[in-house]
Amino acid sequence: MEHEFTKTIKKILQERFGASGEQVFAVSELIQYLNIKTKSVNKGSKSRGSFANLYAIYVLAEDYFLRGFHQSEKYSDYEGAVYTNIFKRQRELPFGQKLQNHALNHRLNEEFKRYFPTCDFIPIMRNSKTNRYWFNENLLKVKIQENVHNIAETVILIVDAYVEAKRDSFEKFLQLCKEAQALTEGQVIEFIKEIVAPTVDARIFEIVSYSILKYYYSDQSIYWGYEVDQLQQENLQLFKTGRTNANDGGIDFVMKPLGRFFQVTETVDMSKYFLDIDKLEKYPITFVVKSSDSPNEIKRKIEAQARKQYSINAIVSRYMECIEEIINVGILIERFEEAVAKGYLNNMLNEIIKQSKLEFNYDDEEESLEIELLDTSIEDE
Repeated sequence: MEHEFTKTIKKILQERFGASGEQVFAVSELIQYLNIKTKSVNKGSKSRGSFANLYAIYVLAEDYFLRGFHQSEKYSDYEGAVYTNIFKRQRELPFGQKLQNHALNHRLNEEFKRYFPTCDFIPIMRNSKTNRYWFNENLLKVKIQENVHNIAETVILIVDAYVEAKRDSFEKFLQLCKEAQALTEGQVIEFIKEIVAPTVDARIFEIVSYSILKYYYSDQSIYWGYEVDQLQQENLQLFKTGRTNANDGGIDFVMKPLGRFFQVTETVDMSKYFLDIDKLEKYPITFVVKSSDSPNEIKRKIEAQARKQYSINAIVSRYMECIEEIINVGILIERFEEAVAKGYLNNMLNEIIKQSKLEFNYDDEEESLEIELLDTSIEDE
């Protein structure tokens, strides 16, 4: 697999290993895994899941490197990294403030084996009784002909470069949003339409989708109550349940008072939709899909996949009934235009800026991102 960030990986490998860099890239499963997980540097999938697995690798490779095991043969005698230390270190890293322990405990190993089923090694080893962790040294040593190259520091450099690229991308986006405040109404409308395109970063798409739908629904109301003669009017309110891709059970937005659930996705993979439905015990979900395909076409693709996997019509029908609505890019733009017509343009832009600052850890007072790459050299540690 070759993508935009592959060039950076190969450049780092060349700087570290010279002519052997290309061979290290070709034969190291760990480098290949990093290449797969960094494909979203400029666009594509949500990034928080990538950071979780990348940081699980990072903190253990860093522990290995800073203790000098890359220059010794004593790692097999090491008592292991303390869980609380590496977990804390994960959360100190850029975009890592809300990470959980899943990647360290099993998700990284499971995903790695899916990509490399014939590899004899898993990345992380742990002693559940002592809560000590090790990175599999076999994956950090790459043999090229008669030479063995230790890639621990290289892994750290690659992840640092990826994080820097992601941070730069988000900083530029946030700056564009702030500059849009000085544009004409027509220019702001075009700007927002551009950032709900199918090609934009999925985290940005989720933020913009929420900002649009929040104000689209805001002046719609329902009447409800416990007694027929005591009904009350209440406007629909859309709430964001957490940060993008934050392991929150598959719910991105929730609507009050209807109790309607929204999930943002960029795929038409049936298993993803059905997994979200199963998480909620088959409660209806509205899917906001980063696609220009029509809702009927998206539904048709999902159902076709389901019928291939399940032979029972009742099972397929039960799942399909749980797809309450599909909102594609076209519908999202229509709802944006309706919200603009109601006078909510500035509200939506301000909401995009607000949610972006939250997502990217932006500090208003300091006018700078509260994240910085930490030097991994031993001297500075």
